Amino acid sequence: MKQFSAKRSIQFLAHILKEYGIFNIIISPGSRNAPLAIHFSENDEFNCYSIVDERSAGFVGLGMAKSLKQAVAVTCTSGSAAANYYPAVTEAFYQNVPLLVLTADRPASFVDIFDGQTIRQKDLYQQHSYGDFQLLEDDDENADEENFALIKKAVELCFEKQGPVHINIPLTEPLYELVSELPVFPPIETTIQKKSYSLPSNLVADWNLSKRIMILVGTRDHSDELEMQLRQLAKNHSVVILTEATSNIKHEKFFSHIDRYIFNFDDADFQLYAPDLLITVGQNVVSKKIKQFLRKAHPKNHWHIDEHWQPDTFFALTEKIETKPETFFNRLLGQVNLEPRPYYNLWDVLRDKKDIKHTEYCMKTQFSDFKFFELLNQKVPENIKIHFSNSSAIRYAQLFDWKNTMYCNRGTSGIDGSTSTAMGFAMKNEGQTLLVTGDLSFFYDINGLWNNYIPPYTRIIVFNNGGGDIFKIIPGPNSTNALDEFILTKHHKTAEHLAAHFGFSYTKVDEEDTLARVLDNFFKTDTKPKILEVDTAGIENAAVLKGYFEFLK
Repeated sequence: MKQFSAKRSIQFLAHILKEYGIFNIIISPGSRNAPLAIHFSENDEFNCYSIVDERSAGFVGLGMAKSLKQAVAVTCTSGSAAANYYPAVTEAFYQNVPLLVLTADRPASFVDIFDGQTIRQKDLYQQHSYGDFQLLEDDDENADEENFALIKKAVELCFEKQGPVHINIPLTEPLYELVSELPVFPPIETTIQKKSYSLPSNLVADWNLSKRIMILVGTRDHSDELEMQLRQLAKNHSVVILTEATSNIKHEKFFSHIDRYIFNFDDADFQLYAPDLLITVGQNVVSKKIKQFLRKAHPKNHWHIDEHWQPDTFFALTEKIETKPETFFNRLLGQVNLEPRPYYNLWDVLRDKKDIKHTEYCMKTQFSDFKFFELLNQKVPENIKIHFSNSSAIRYAQLFDWKNTMYCNRGTSGIDGSTSTAMGFAMKNEGQTLLVTGDLSFFYDINGLWNNYIPPYTRIIVFNNGGGDIFKIIPGPNSTNALDEFILTKHHKTAEHLAAHFGFSYTKVDEEDTLARVLDNFFKTDTKPKILEVDTAGIENAAVLKGYFEFLK
């Protein structure tokens, strides 16, 4: 016989989540959130996942939401458990991933009296959430009506803003009162407002008068519609379109290796290649060089197109376009001049020169992190969705052409939840998911492997260079005595025992020919998920990468 929580607030919560189609619940263990764990797990309409570590659980929920393109709920007990969600909340905030954060709490009167597992949970994520709601306890006056309204408002805000929303739920003891039947709740009518967009005539005029139009696409999900629209704009060489690996749009006329083309720009180049109209789409860009370039360029007009964020990243923002890029370009395409502009040819000549140099360098490079990424790019099947960890991994990925859909936690650009995010994504991805991660990011987030839901077709590649090699690449750290121990964090750890502990097949390679052979079989079907460790700890990887950019001159 099914048993549900007798708490009315939890019954309302579950009913409203079902009405809005939120069926996936990440549950971390605890007693204060037991009413939620019992209620959701006993209800067949919910898919419940037990993730012990709340920091990992938050990122698992984020990855799952990205895979499904739907809101996911996470729930935990009170105290520091709730604080451990914060890294994932900030990432979801800056990526606009709909994450509903349900924290169980002691009664409000217990805060700051030194009761166990009690902190100031009300408004805990206020700086990085789109809404913070505190429910009333069941016995409070008008609790039913107010809680029903608050939960509905919170869920709709999560949908509208496509980001994290927090519901804090004070629960008095007893926590384990159960019922076998639930009351019948009425259906809910959504009140989410749809936005419309009209193209201002001055934008058409600015486009037609501009001689040097650049479109820069940052991090975003793949969109067939947007890709076709941008292809149409580039077809006649009307615009220069710069993309990154995480832009997830591809075409031969797009300029997809920004650092390859502009890394060695001097002040004269900054002026020569600068746009007069800059249009930015999506969120964070990985390339630091493009930020430096465009901040020096001072374009006359800068339009940013996004439903949620209009950041002045390049200190030149003139137009905040608060709509989907697909909607904007649909309005724009039929009204603007798409004649060829010499600006495209200027960039095209630069690209041809740098692409030849890239190919030459690849041919002469020996086994290294750089060579690993070149080989992986050649071997990975295009239907696999790839998650990259931050720091070196995503920067190396930028240097090569990928046919895959790519993901990376660029909201806050931290290494802390890369594995957990990828594993959450894999749990809901019908095809293969590949995580490509550096060693520090992998070891930092090993609890991302601590669950029973990782599909056997999941793949992880750890390129282990013995520390945070990014700090040998960027200027500054090499000049300090603290580099090895406190910044680079040298180590001699491997993933072998972790793989066995968590039930993964494991292979280690430390030279090029073996790596090429292993990659040929790595993506084939197996009964277990797999970890491949690529050991480059004895290689001067930073020198290889610096040599690459020197060679491009």
